[in-house]
Amino acid sequence: MSTGDEPNGQTVQHTERDHAVEPFSAFTKKERWVIVSIAAVAGIFSPLTSNIYLPAIPTIALAFHTSVELINVSVTAYMVVQSTAPLLWGSIADRYGRRPSYLACMLVLLLACIGLALVPTSDYWLLLILRFLQAAGSASTIALGSGTIADIATREERGGFFGVFTFGVTIGPCIGPVIGGALSGSLGWRAIFWFLVIAVGSSFCFILLFLPETLRSIVGDGSVTPPKWYMPLLPVIGRRQRIASSQSTPPKKPVPNPFRLLANVDVIILFTLNAVVNAVFYAIAATLSSIFEKEYTFLSQTDIGLCYLAMGGGMAIGSPVTGRLLDLNYRTIKKQMEAKDNADPVTVNDEAFPIEYARLRTVPLYLCIFATCCAGYGWSLSKRVHLSIPLLLQFIIGFCTIGIMNTTQTLVVDLFPTQGSSISGVNNLFRSSIAAALVSVIDLIVRAIGIGWAFSLLAGVSFAALPLTFWEMKSGPRWRAKRKSKEANRPH
Repeated sequence: MSTGDEPNGQTVQHTERDHAVEPFSAFTKKERWVIVSIAAVAGIFSPLTSNIYLPAIPTIALAFHTSVELINVSVTAYMVVQSTAPLLWGSIADRYGRRPSYLACMLVLLLACIGLALVPTSDYWLLLILRFLQAAGSASTIALGSGTIADIATREERGGFFGVFTFGVTIGPCIGPVIGGALSGSLGWRAIFWFLVIAVGSSFCFILLFLPETLRSIVGDGSVTPPKWYMPLLPVIGRRQRIASSQSTPPKKPVPNPFRLLANVDVIILFTLNAVVNAVFYAIAATLSSIFEKEYTFLSQTDIGLCYLAMGGGMAIGSPVTGRLLDLNYRTIKKQMEAKDNADPVTVNDEAFPIEYARLRTVPLYLCIFATCCAGYGWSLSKRVHLSIPLLLQFIIGFCTIGIMNTTQTLVVDLFPTQGSSISGVNNLFRSSIAAALVSVIDLIVRAIGIGWAFSLLAGVSFAALPLTFWEMKSGPRWRAKRKSKEANRPH
């Protein structure tokens, strides 16, 4: 502690150092893992509610006495809301808190699932509305999870947390079709929605009981006691750190316009890179069933459904692995800076840190492997090689996809940590729109030029995105410094 005998300048310097070494979050490491795990479970419902429905489409069409094409309209409606709802919920969560936003989303999802389980088969219009509401409730949980991680994690550990969080998100597409097909085939299509009622209801109760508020403008680093309506019913997470103190919290800001983020060149670059990889991934997933059915005629519908597990397995394994690699890369660059400049470890974690390079330096390798496997996947199907080859390539594609998407998502949150949910919502809209556009024409492309050339074209598009990573690593720090300087000079 400083004393009155110390010069004023020395006192200020020492006080700054004391402030710098304070932990970023008052939640313990175990508590933060619990919070991220709760967010990961909630995040499962965004892809799960979308994919679990697909195997039952023919059955639902028969039940509603309508065509498969009309039932597919409900899928389209779901995708439209899925791409836009996170913009609203993300901005609200960045202003009014994560916990109420989670509870509101899960409540809307729960009520929509109950309605779908009970919907009369004579009211097709009601099916559309309920699917609309189901998407509005489920789609935003991923954006909320990104904001939660930004609240409680430093740059040094953010990659690992995102790895665990996206592991939950990637489980949905893997198990959704399997669960949906099994329930629909054995208990009927309504069993799908009753299953979701039980799962969503359990998650809602768990959030209501245990999930603490993490938004820093409300609870600071987690030690500030929030208003009662922000408190979990069983406030055991962070209870020891929470004190009724006068600790200041950042002032609340108006609900931000998330589209203003698109005025930043580095954001556009990262979103584009994310969107290209995501679109190619969904093009592969969307054509899997029809291509496998045509090229491998010995496969049953059940067998084809199980083939989705290869790509999903690559994503599920790649998520925690690449998350830990992100943290390792960060620590490696930090140690290199300390050794080179003989820097104080406390001062390294500032705006001069090359966060763009630390995050993106493995992405060129991921992208090259991804594109190469994409082309190889197309030609292996065209030549009808042994089934194990395209499945292996699917696994690698899934691994690289989640590696690239984890990295870009972590970096955009690094760049805008106070708008973690908002920026995730815009990212979701950007990549979902590109993916939907490509999926709508991929069958036409395959029929026009053949399987091998179609996926070689997608591989070429992926390779074309490679310069974006080097551009961001080179120019990102300059753009970031310019943005910070502009913010500092902005009148308050």
